[in-house]
Amino acid sequence: MGVTQILFWFLSVVALFSALMMITSKNPVHSVLWLIATFFAISGHYILLNAQFLAIVNIIVYAGAIMVLFLFVIMFINFNKETEPRKNRWLKMIGAIAGGCLLLVLVAALKDSDIKNQAAQVKEGNIGLIQYLGKELFSTYVVPFEISSVLFLSAMVGAVVVGKKE
Repeated sequence: MGVTQILFWFLSVVALFSALMMITSKNPVHSVLWLIATFFAISGHYILLNAQFLAIVNIIVYAGAIMVLFLFVIMFINFNKETEPRKNRWLKMIGAIAGGCLLLVLVAALKDSDIKNQAAQVKEGNIGLIQYLGKELFSTYVVPFEISSVLFLSAMVGAVVVGKKE
């Protein structure tokens, strides 16, 4: 059993445990923190798959920016036991049935897939490396990349103009 297999199983256990703790946690702040742990474990999987750019973007964008925003909103709203509406037992049962139906659809969709003959390129793949992504981005896709940067710049200017007080 190699180091990559040990890391894979460790990260899988961490990801599943933190995802389950996120769902079962009663405190919303704890749920967000468990979700951040899940994102870090998924980023570890990306690194094992030789996709460093996805790992870095996952940590910076999701675990960094979006989860900080979630924490800010949760702390700003200030959830209390008194203000929380009571959940009906029927709503919980309908949610469980909907989750079971989703699981059934996913199992039915994936039962005929040929996963055993498809192997992930762990050590020899070059697809997810930042060097090759940058080369493609600034050679083949340079015009769409620059157009999107102008679009983002105009969106930032529009947000400043809309948010400016008169």
